[in-house]
Amino acid sequence: MQQDKRLPHNGKEGLLYGSLIVTMTVLLMSSYSVLLYTDHLTMDTIWSILKIMPVMWISAMVLEAAVFGRIAESLTAKLSSTSSSFHQKILLRIVFTVIGMSVAMTFIGDMAANGFHGEIFSNWLANWPRNFFIVLMAESLLIQPLARLAMVKLHAAQDRKTAIAQ
Repeated sequence: MQQDKRLPHNGKEGLLYGSLIVTMTVLLMSSYSVLLYTDHLTMDTIWSILKIMPVMWISAMVLEAAVFGRIAESLTAKLSSTSSSFHQKILLRIVFTVIGMSVAMTFIGDMAANGFHGEIFSNWLANWPRNFFIVLMAESLLIQPLARLAMVKLHAAQDRKTAIAQ
């Protein structure tokens, strides 16, 4: 299958693409963090995950769109050239976005689960490297490819509709 270069960066498609990525990442990391803390899966654990998801999703959507996505896009543009491959640019953007988002979301996740407390900074130091690595691997190997595949399928469906209408 040919790689579709029409990845969205703004507009409705950008929002859909970003929402797919944020939703999958928040689901993964919220579930992982709650399961790590509770050490077992019960209905109470599932309820805890479902309760924290909206806070984490809204936080991640706002931070990605307003702050870290823009920074990642700017850094990627500065560190790549017109001759850089599509995959090089995607990887740079993933790395920069994951750095920023994992820094912020590790704090936000701890505050959402435990409130503001005296160990928040030491917890962050203990948890951020692990969170960064997990999200970087998940984004690179699973989440971003699935979101791009969904967008390629969406573009193909739109192209078919356009062809039929003509």
